[in-house]
Amino acid sequence: MATELIPPVLSAPLLPIRTERLVLRAVLPTDDVAIGAYCADPEVTRYLPFGPLDAAGLTQRMERLVAGTAPSVPGDMLALAVEHDGVLVGDLMLRLAARHGPQDPPSIAELGWVFAPEHAGRGFATESARALVDLAFTHYPLHRLMAQLDPRNLPSARLCERLGMRHEAHTREDFADRDGSWGDTSVYGLLRREWEAR
Repeated sequence: MATELIPPVLSAPLLPIRTERLVLRAVLPTDDVAIGAYCADPEVTRYLPFGPLDAAGLTQRMERLVAGTAPSVPGDMLALAVEHDGVLVGDLMLRLAARHGPQDPPSIAELGWVFAPEHAGRGFATESARALVDLAFTHYPLHRLMAQLDPRNLPSARLCERLGMRHEAHTREDFADRDGSWGDTSVYGLLRREWEAR
């Protein structure tokens, strides 16, 4: 009789993380007003997997973000609120994956981010995402980080490049957009050895 392998439980990362100007912390239920404001904006959600959030959509998103505190196995997510001078300016996500299956320890993770437009152009996304990349490679046994985005999302593509990620693929019409049309995906990646060599 085969014994099912269970991956080791990983510890939660130590939070908050402080950068030069920012604090990265767990998402709290009281962040719903700030997150709801930018996630209801059609321009902010234009290239995201979800459209502008109504009250029900915000409730579902907040449940996922608030629960994302201690990812340990593939499929789990770490969610971080990004604060500047006590004001929430955006949120970050790190979703764990494995090379083969859920029984393996996480070796790959996907990055994601959403920021309030009124705080754009000040380098907050870059500063916080760099801190998340460092956390990802120092705290988790990862071989690779990746980001998937709509190729038309030029600010996110430039952010990936600032993080040292390489543009690895452009797949054509591989997902159904919210309006029923087919959209493309750009894939960016960063290997542990590339991060270590920075």
